[in-house]
Amino acid sequence: MASQRAPALILDVFDLGERDRLVVFLTAERGKLRAAARGARTKYSRFAGRLQPLAKVDLSWFEKEGRELVRLQEVELVRSPAALHGTLEDILLAAYLADHMNAFAQENEPAPALFRLLDTTVEALLDGIDRQLAGRYFEVWMLRLAGIFPPPHACPRCGRPFSRGAVLIEDDSVLACTDCAGAAGGGFVVGGAEVEFLLRSARENLPAMAARTPPAAILARIEALCGRIRRAFLQHELRSYRVMKKTLQPPATAGAGGR
Repeated sequence: MASQRAPALILDVFDLGERDRLVVFLTAERGKLRAAARGARTKYSRFAGRLQPLAKVDLSWFEKEGRELVRLQEVELVRSPAALHGTLEDILLAAYLADHMNAFAQENEPAPALFRLLDTTVEALLDGIDRQLAGRYFEVWMLRLAGIFPPPHACPRCGRPFSRGAVLIEDDSVLACTDCAGAAGGGFVVGGAEVEFLLRSARENLPAMAARTPPAAILARIEALCGRIRRAFLQHELRSYRVMKKTLQPPATAGAGGR
């Protein structure tokens, strides 16, 4: 049985029997791993308060060849996620980020870029950055790192730059210019401001993006664009996203003739 140690980000925690918990965590060197935390549900567990989703921790664990689950040995809390649980919006976004990573990160595959993305996004949120900006930046980069976000520079069909915007051709999951997209039957329109956001996000970090945060309407269009690409790839929507949208949806108002 080999002992390992690494910085990690907690992605999810489940009850495992009457005394234990199943912990899903992300490391840079090993990607996503699943571990049994023995006795984590007991009153005086050594893991108490340290296994919260999005907590940054220093983990040590044992692993045995042929076993799917590793076994947690020690957990040292490096950064608490408690400040992300202050409001309902914060809680829902935190769950969405963790769920996103859980869906895309692979088990036992090095993931330094994914680890850095989640780590810096959580750090920015704890520093008070706009949650909508952080969410959209995270979505775009997650899809880029997964290799499924279409390049936003020029039309792959005719080579013209997207100076006036682009169109997502959903059947092919590519961005094309308006002329080529029209010939292909159209698609989801990505305006010039949205293209600018995509280009900026490729060269600027979150604090730099926050210095010139795009309007809410632009962020909403980026959210819709990422959702289309994500669903086309996964063939389903993330449960956390459905819950977030349903929970935060404004209450319906009755029409003028309603009672």
